[in-house]
Amino acid sequence: MHLGHIDYLSKAAALGDKLIVGLNSDRSVKALKGQNRPIQDEQSRASVLAAMECVHAVVLFDDTTPMELVRQIVPDVLVKGADYEISEIVGGELVKAAGGIVKTIPFLEGYSTTSIIETIQNVKN
Repeated sequence: MHLGHIDYLSKAAALGDKLIVGLNSDRSVKALKGQNRPIQDEQSRASVLAAMECVHAVVLFDDTTPMELVRQIVPDVLVKGADYEISEIVGGELVKAAGGIVKTIPFLEGYSTTSIIETIQNVKN
């Protein structure tokens, strides 16, 4: 968890009444990012998220996309990082068809898990 995550989640929370965070399981992260990820296990990541005042619930999902979770919840607002186009957001069409909105939030420049990992590796070497 870094400042970019805090910024993103607090902005997402401001878009609705309750913030439900869909969190990739360890298996899902490995499938998406490789065998060396995640750095922290899913229970640790979920606990940190759940401790945030702006987060009302954390739901782990095991697939590589949150489509089934979006289908089950059908949120009023679906939020993703601005590295995605609205048309690419998984579940976006379902949310819009139900009368909801789909939004993107820009990332806070200079913060990423990948860059933190690279910094740690460079210091270690």
